[in-house]
Amino acid sequence: MTVLRDVTLRDGLQLTGRALPTGRKVEIVRELLDLGVPSLEIGSLARPDLVPPLADTLDVVAALTPAELDRCWLWVATPRHVARAVEAGARNVQYCLSVSDAHNRANIGRDTEASLAAMPAAVETALGAGGRIQLCLATTFTCPFDGPVDPDRVLRIVEDPRTEGAADVVLADTLGQAAPGEVAALVERVHAARPDARIVFHGHDTWGLGVANTLAAVAAGASMVDGALGGLGGCPFAPGASGNTATEDLLFALRPDWLDPAGLVALADLSAALLDELGEPNRSRTAQGVGSDAPAFPWTRASGARAR
Repeated sequence: MTVLRDVTLRDGLQLTGRALPTGRKVEIVRELLDLGVPSLEIGSLARPDLVPPLADTLDVVAALTPAELDRCWLWVATPRHVARAVEAGARNVQYCLSVSDAHNRANIGRDTEASLAAMPAAVETALGAGGRIQLCLATTFTCPFDGPVDPDRVLRIVEDPRTEGAADVVLADTLGQAAPGEVAALVERVHAARPDARIVFHGHDTWGLGVANTLAAVAAGASMVDGALGGLGGCPFAPGASGNTATEDLLFALRPDWLDPAGLVALADLSAALLDELGEPNRSRTAQGVGSDAPAFPWTRASGARAR
């Protein structure tokens, strides 16, 4: 079964010009969980001065119950980040580094090797607290500064003994420049190299291939995929990166067992309200489809599917 993780409250909010109050973030977490979304990324331990919309991440963590936090993830980049996260009550952390040195320096302030060298301490802290840690690889396909990324470099990181202990490997198409064949080929290689790990695909829809790339990743062995409401988001340290693949579009394509037409309508309504609140465009094609005048198609509001 493919698990959908909604990353609206981390990757989705990184580039927004308007701050979202902590209480509103907590409401969104609970609305998404109540709708059945199995996993969420709810914030980041990145420096508040560099990513102001996520400065209250630990306040969000403090407002959630342990049961809710079991389904939530935080973005981290250092062992100290992990320590702060678990001290606040978080249990799932995504330790991120970039495959390309240039982006790792822009995003995290050090080269890739330095991030790798620090990972064992991050793993020890997370596992010691009874938590779970992912190895998240940004710029897996292309780098905004160095161009195409050699897949062998990705494999060297994945197979590096210092990444042992990571339960999952996240392959991020940070710029959304990959094509389905490239995605499938890399997922297959990583899956073969780390059969013990769950493979996660994090796609962006910059070139309109977000859903196609995600489906290619799933067919090749990925069992968790990321999306954001309305295609919100992007990386502030990656010129050329645009929004994530829309959660609504991924769910309509994947049709998980927990989703029904009413649930999709409710999700689209939640997304529309949030994007309006933020003053951001809605890039989801499914959101448009839900509102169409097609009464014979069960996934539209016109068919009688009403938000819960």
